[in-house]
Amino acid sequence: MEGNRVTRNDFNHSLLLGLRYEFNPAPPPPPVVPVVTAPAPAPARSYLVFFDWDRADLTERARSIVGTAAQNSTHTQLTRIEVNGYTDNSAAHPGARGASYNMKLSLRRADAVRAELIRDGVPGGLIVTKGFGESNPLVQTGANTREPQNRRVEIVLH
Repeated sequence: MEGNRVTRNDFNHSLLLGLRYEFNPAPPPPPVVPVVTAPAPAPARSYLVFFDWDRADLTERARSIVGTAAQNSTHTQLTRIEVNGYTDNSAAHPGARGASYNMKLSLRRADAVRAELIRDGVPGGLIVTKGFGESNPLVQTGANTREPQNRRVEIVLH
């Protein structure tokens, strides 16, 4: 007699086998290059120096403004400094002779400001001077009008 022997034949085995192979695989993606952007250029700063009628000498107030511009020029990266001279449209001699005189006066004013900037330590090679005479008035006026705001030099830091 056989005993109570129980045999089981329910062996459950699984085998999963996978194989993957690619022909002509895609190249790896290019390395990510960080985009370096240059900082935006600083906006130009400008200073106004005003003059008395038919004068090209600097007052104490004018020297103070030029000194401030010179000091601020050391705090920024500069490529150039524009010194632009202007006059009002009044002249002792009307017409072409007066316009010619005003052109020379605007250059004398610009040169006076340039000289003061150099005295305040600004390298002369950075400074470009121009005279515009009666053109580009700050305040529009009638002919032969003495307008104090048009008798000026603009210092523009670039």
